[in-house]
Amino acid sequence: MTAQAGKGYTDEVNVQILVSLMKHHGVRWVVASPGTTNITFVACLQRDPFFTVYSSVDERSAAYMACGIAAETGEPVALSCTGATASRNYASGLTEAFYRKLPVLAVTSTQHLGRIGNLAPQVIDRTKELNDICRVSVQCPSVYSADDRWACEASLNRALLELTREGGGPVHINMVTTYSNNFDVVKIPTARAVDRIDHGDDLPSLAGKRVAIYVGSHRAWSDTGVKACEEFCERYGAVVFCDHASNYPGEHGVLGSLLATQRHFLPQCMSIDVMVHIGEVSGACAQPNAKEVWRVSPDCQPRDAFGRLRYVFGMDEEEFFSRYAEVEGSAGGFDLADEWRAVDARIRAKIPELPFSNVWCAQRMAPMLPEGSVLHLGILNSLRSWNFFPVDSSIRAYCNTGGFGIDGCMSTMIGASLASPEKLFFGVVGDLACFYDLNSLGNRHVARNVRIMVVDNGVGTEFKNFNHKAAAFGEEADAYMAARGHFGNRSHELLCHYAEDLGFEYLCASSKEEFLAAVERFTTPEQAERPMFFEVFTDSQSESDALEAMYSLEVSATGAAKDAVKGILGDKGVAAVKKILGR
Repeated sequence: MTAQAGKGYTDEVNVQILVSLMKHHGVRWVVASPGTTNITFVACLQRDPFFTVYSSVDERSAAYMACGIAAETGEPVALSCTGATASRNYASGLTEAFYRKLPVLAVTSTQHLGRIGNLAPQVIDRTKELNDICRVSVQCPSVYSADDRWACEASLNRALLELTREGGGPVHINMVTTYSNNFDVVKIPTARAVDRIDHGDDLPSLAGKRVAIYVGSHRAWSDTGVKACEEFCERYGAVVFCDHASNYPGEHGVLGSLLATQRHFLPQCMSIDVMVHIGEVSGACAQPNAKEVWRVSPDCQPRDAFGRLRYVFGMDEEEFFSRYAEVEGSAGGFDLADEWRAVDARIRAKIPELPFSNVWCAQRMAPMLPEGSVLHLGILNSLRSWNFFPVDSSIRAYCNTGGFGIDGCMSTMIGASLASPEKLFFGVVGDLACFYDLNSLGNRHVARNVRIMVVDNGVGTEFKNFNHKAAAFGEEADAYMAARGHFGNRSHELLCHYAEDLGFEYLCASSKEEFLAAVERFTTPEQAERPMFFEVFTDSQSESDALEAMYSLEVSATGAAKDAVKGILGDKGVAAVKKILGR
């Protein structure tokens, strides 16, 4: 005798999340086709009074029925089908929906994605769709961890928002099932929803909120953009959290990396109610403790970089800041920029004498860079080291954080230098990045406004830092995890001859004293006769020690307690506690 299924919802978490978000985004019409892999999904829909469900045995007819309902009501309509070739029959109707911009949500249920291509019965590849049957196609695997849940919520919010973005159109979700027989869930938990705010929509309130603006990599700001942001900050007492690649020159900007990367210190100034996220990929390696994040970008894509996304605003930054600056009502009376600067100054005063390293070089050289110059930083260690120390507000800074790869740092800087020959361009890269892009130095267009500093530690110090996974392997990491022994094994002649033969003025330093003797020449504000190449020899242990010192400048009771919990529970235990506490 077959056991009777429970009368509630499925325990499959990915299905629960989809049902919760469909309700939030107003997807209440459903046309379901019979099958096995979509049983857990359909059971939830037919048992929930929010949804109006119709049946269609023929999936091709179902897709056209959805088009009719969507055109008649102006609302999104969901489709549900099983595995095998069922979804292929949606193609005609979804093509119709695509060209008429009808919001049809095709939910195709499937077995485990690993069975694709392995001769499993009724498993076909739905990972690629025709370019004119859906605007977005997402895969939704089963959920077993907090990261799985975040990825599921992020992809499903993106898909559901796309149904109505810029006129709307069809969207595809490929939903994995485990064929669970557990239907004893009484109430589906509320999933984290993301809402879109378009031009002219009512704005969610910021009254009484602690507000920060997080700026990822950003082009040079316009004067009007800075003015709008500053007026917003004045009204809401907001702070602009930056790294060098944010390029924000306004009064409310703070260089946040030093304070935000403290391992044992959790200052109150980092507790934020709303964090407005603008710009692109950040290299700040820090995340303020924000309750929710508002993404602002003309592309209106829900980029969930911090796992707390609540709204996505489909407008440019200047419009966002200007509209909020005009909102009536209480703004809260905070001054987070002053809060942040006070704590930062106290922490900064505790920086000890650092070992000779990229961090130490940045500390000494940052205030010496000429006004109006341009700084290009290699990813990871160079970017991280320089983000600890401020430079003059007239200096623009860039880093290849888009792809975040080691290749092309010097080529990017050289290209930029050709476009502005009147400016001085400074590049700071590690030895591996330099040798990876070595041919760029031989380009015949390299001009005298180029100055490159290479921090040569001979191994790729990223893999030797105290907090890197490879560091636990000690010297064993050198051979294959890191890169010790390549490129002349820290030869003091190799790059010297190469650079000089190419017409560079060559400088070098192996100690603090030698660095201080050479850096004044390297940073002279006058254009030199030739481009400059400054090679600085450090060792990976000093690099790691300097980084650890910068991350450990102060210990708070909260930070010490967090470390104690981590020591007892480990990283997974800490993550579980944070989930329970909601932070």
